[in-house]
Amino acid sequence: RSGATGSHVCRASAAAGEVKWVGNRRKLDLNRNYYPKQEDTDTQKKVWYVIDAEGKTLGRLATLASNYLRGKHLPTFTPSMDTGGYVVVVNADKVAVTGRKENDKMYYYHRVHRPGTMKTETLSELRQRVPERIVERAVKGMLPKGRLGNTLFTHLKVYAGSEHPHEAQTPVDITSLIDRKPKDADLAAVRAAVGLE
Repeated sequence: RSGATGSHVCRASAAAGEVKWVGNRRKLDLNRNYYPKQEDTDTQKKVWYVIDAEGKTLGRLATLASNYLRGKHLPTFTPSMDTGGYVVVVNADKVAVTGRKENDKMYYYHRVHRPGTMKTETLSELRQRVPERIVERAVKGMLPKGRLGNTLFTHLKVYAGSEHPHEAQTPVDITSLIDRKPKDADLAAVRAAVGLE
């Protein structure tokens, strides 16, 4: 036989110069992948972020919130792990939508196993009834479906007014990253506040 088996190398292939690595030890070291450990997802170590929704476009706000909930802004992002932080959204009742969505966008809900209970309402009606649900529905649609998505959704805190009860966690304001391409200075400020730099 020619080639390597485990840590032993066949003399014929070694004499021919085909094998460069004995036991492929060094080659395995170069191809190691990173995977976060359980302590990397500890909720006590998570960073809190705050977004002011006043006048901000709903879809752009939801994209930023879902990315920070998942941890896509971190170099240690892993799709199957909860490596993100907590996101607090304030002024959810003043979020903006484009076009005619205020009167045309419909929300549907119903009671399971109850035929004939489906209800519909427009975005403006939902804004008057439960304004927090507009942002919650938009962000939840951008999260993974299943257990991981349900866990990530519990890290989203939405409030209709400008006050929130999470001041003790000293959340980092990331509102400036919504409507435009973030500049290096903005990213550096957020990374410094989080402790990455």
